[in-house]
Parts: sequence; C-alpha cells; structure tokens
Amino acid sequence: MKKDTLEKHTQLCNFVMNYIYQYIDTNINIDELCVQLAISKFHLHRIFKEEFGRNIYETIKSIRLQKASNLLICNQFSTITQIAKMCGYSSQTSFIRAFKERFMMTPKEWRKQGYLKYSNNILKASASAFSSNATFEHIEATVVKMPALDVFYLRHQGYDRSIKQTWQKLQVWALGHNLKNYRQIGLHHDNPILNDLKQCQYVACIELSEEDKTHCFKSAIPNFTIPQGVYAKFHVSGQYGDVLKLIQYVYHTWLIKSGYETTTHPSYAIYERNHFLEDNEEFILDYYVPIALY
Repeated sequence: MKKDTLEKHTQLCNFVMNYIYQYIDTNINIDELCVQLAISKFHLHRIFKEEFGRNIYETIKSIRLQKASNLLICNQFSTITQIAKMCGYSSQTSFIRAFKERFMMTPKEWRKQGYLKYSNNILKASASAFSSNATFEHIEATVVKMPALDVFYLRHQGYDRSIKQTWQKLQVWALGHNLKNYRQIGLHHDNPILNDLKQCQYVACIELSEEDKTHCFKSAIPNFTIPQGVYAKFHVSGQYGDVLKLIQYVYHTWLIKSGYETTTHPSYAIYERNHFLEDNEEFILDYYVPIALY
C-alpha cells in the first residue's frame, strides 16, 4: 500500500473513532456516516478493522458498555433505563442483555459492588498487579484543563510487558530523527480494569517539542490528536504492576466518591519515567482521567 494511501486511511479511522466518542449516546448510523465521508461501507469497515483490530460495531458496543459500567456506580440516582438511554440503547431490555453478555452480571449486580469483583479478577490475571501492595488513598487529584495534544503513535494489543517492544520502536524512530525534548504518553484506548488484558489496546505516543515540530518532517509513524478536556490528574510513582492498582483505585474508589463521572474519551499517562523502558521498571507519571459533572 502506498504511504499516502496509508496516511489517508489512518486519518479516516481516527476521525471515525472521535466521531464515535462524540456521539456515543445517540443512534450512530454508519450508512449516513459513509455518505458523509464519501466511502463505501465495506471499505470503511475493512480499513477500520485493520487500524483498530475490531470492527466498528464491536467498538461502539465496547465504548457504550464501558461508559455504562462507570455511570452505574457514579450516578446512583439514575435508573437503569436512564443510563441505558445515556449510552445509546433504545430499550432497557437490550441494554441489560448486552451488559450481562459483556460483564457476566446484570447492571443491578454490578451496582452492588459487582464491579469490584470484576476488576479484582482482572488484576489476578496480572501476577505483578496481584502481588502489588501499592495504595493510593493518600494521593490527591488536581482538576486541570488539558489542551489538545498532537502526538505520533504506535498501537499495541495487550496490556503487559510486551508493550516495551512498541516503546523501543518509537525510541528508534525518535533517535533516527534526532528528536530531543519529546514527551512520552501512554493512552489507554481500552480501560485495562474493564477488559481482558490480552485484548486491551494501548497506544504509545510521543508529543514533539515546539523545536522539533518546526522540522515538519514526513514520517512513517502516524499521528493523531488527543482531545482537549477537563481531567483529574494524579501524580504517582511506583513500579510495574502498580499502575493497574492505580487505575482500579481511580475508577472504582476515587471516582465514586468524587461526584464526577468519566467521559468516553480514554485516560492517559504522561511519563516522567517510563516503567516499560526502565531497567528497574520504576515509573513517575501523571495519570489523567477525563471527568464531567453528571
């Protein structure tokens, strides 16, 4: 495939993904979207799956159910029917069926601390996370307005130590282009405490300095924009395995007490020290969770 065609496909897929995030609470009509983009439905599905590893309908369903899983525990005053509508479901029955198929329990069971049982089972699948003794109750969140971040990136399937290989590829690219003061950002396309770790998509990103941006070089590495927004920021340090415990704490303890809900946009970490690249697997990072008032 020609480089310019590949770039167009990547840009198109990122546009569609942002469209899904923005309109996840509506009846997303793929046929109308294809007309708008002047592309056949077959072609869009094919290139989207090549980019993200799953088709558009699977992606929409996953994002809706992840949103619902958070609303159910953060927004206790909304009924299950109301939450179903907030997540784009036309009926409570279809929502309950989809939720139970995905999380192996009903929305009502999820609300009754089923969410902790679910995320604890995921942590048990990671030996390093399960053995971690890290606690984060002492960490205070700072609410910040983050600007849009223009990044170059590589996607990685699976949330485990193999992510190191993807970061090493980005390092080779950065060194080959003589990049200097770039920031390393880990984007959690899938929330790892709500998904099978082997199926999670993680995105390793590099944000260029203003000096390097002026080079305006053509790159074999694709780029996209992490959207601006209001985030809760957690400054933490620790070792590999602690991050999953941090994410569980943020989503299943802090968020519930905070009075906020999370949005459908992914959370991300900006690394001061990247545990995937450090020999001792230690990290220092700022973890950003998108938030809103319900």
